[in-house]
Amino acid sequence: MVVKGPDVPDDAIQIRPVDRPPMQAGPAHVLVLDDSRAQRRLLATLLRKWGHTVTVCETPGDALEALTDQSISIILTDWMMPGMTGPEFTRAFRRTPREGYAYVILLTSKSEKAEIAHGLDAGADDFVSKPVDPHELRARMRAGIRIIEMQRELVWQNQRVRSTLAEIRGLYDALDRDLLEAKRLQDTLVRERFRQFDTGSIALTLRSSGHVGGDLIGFFPIDAARIGLFSLDVSGHGVTSALLAARMAALLGTAAPEQNVAMVQKRGGAWDALPPDRVAAKLNRMMFEEIETDLYFTLALAYLDLTTGAVQMVQAGHPHPAVLRPDGAVTWVGEGGMPIGLLEEAQFDSVIFHLEPGDRLMLYSDGITECENRAGEEFGEDGLAALLRRTAEDQGEALLETIVTAVQDFAGRTEFADDVSLVAFDFTGPSAA
Repeated sequence: MVVKGPDVPDDAIQIRPVDRPPMQAGPAHVLVLDDSRAQRRLLATLLRKWGHTVTVCETPGDALEALTDQSISIILTDWMMPGMTGPEFTRAFRRTPREGYAYVILLTSKSEKAEIAHGLDAGADDFVSKPVDPHELRARMRAGIRIIEMQRELVWQNQRVRSTLAEIRGLYDALDRDLLEAKRLQDTLVRERFRQFDTGSIALTLRSSGHVGGDLIGFFPIDAARIGLFSLDVSGHGVTSALLAARMAALLGTAAPEQNVAMVQKRGGAWDALPPDRVAAKLNRMMFEEIETDLYFTLALAYLDLTTGAVQMVQAGHPHPAVLRPDGAVTWVGEGGMPIGLLEEAQFDSVIFHLEPGDRLMLYSDGITECENRAGEEFGEDGLAALLRRTAEDQGEALLETIVTAVQDFAGRTEFADDVSLVAFDFTGPSAA
């Protein structure tokens, strides 16, 4: 089976086949070891008559030297020989390094079960009683050849598996390097993590649950008095979600008005922003007419007047943004709405609310509120509200790091099960100008 990761060219997943060893369906290369010249001659004659290649040895030493020939696959050895018995020879042979398996048949006049067991324990595979019956020997030889062939097939299959795993491991290593690079590129989609304005400041953070994720956050200028803030969460995880998030970054997360889907040029050449609900509807049409994917995404898009604190926002299936008041009260704003790309006929509505000096607006993904601890309990809106109160004095990027760390402590792990993103705007009001 070939595993192909995304963006891996077809020619990079070619599995180089391991050459199958030649099948030995019939004749084998047989070594005959016997100190009796007559016995050697008899066995060699029979074996050659049956089509086998035969190597004849008189002593165990000669046989061990001859067995450096890897083509020898069957050994016929006498039990009783001067200097070394058949079982001792077999044990010595099994200790020598060898690429393939050799099938050992002991020739013996012994019939006691203990003696036969001793020979098999020494490494022999079979035995033939002496005097040798040609029919029995031929049958034992055929059984040995079948076993040798099964062993060769098993070795070949194992080599093929190892080769394939090595290829796949190389592909995964390459894919992992590509994903790490993609993560670095995705981090650049959030070009600024903090900016100070005359009447407030904005801070942003994004943590992907894997190499790459489907969350996106950002802001863009509308005119001298207004900015747009957005938090977006693509369904699913991984590369496909990240690609759609990158596509949305090109449409929303750009300061160039002619490239931003939320901006429209008025008569006279000046640029203005479409109402947030119309932007959501425009993106929804694009999902069905241009992008054509099974994915969808949630969105909170807010236009903030830096002078008055007025906010116009569309909430398309995204978690309710939170407003922390100076007295510690937390207000959840928005009316829910349908995600973008889920239903072609979906309707979207904008809501209007105001920030007062000292208010903090928080846009976030459900990776925060739906984060579970080891007991299966969710962090939830109540947990987020309490955390916002505890961190009311924190500012900027330090505020978001504190929130992320607190959620990690709740989950009992540093890696999140879902992407986590946060946008915090602190409104100080015109008096700070």
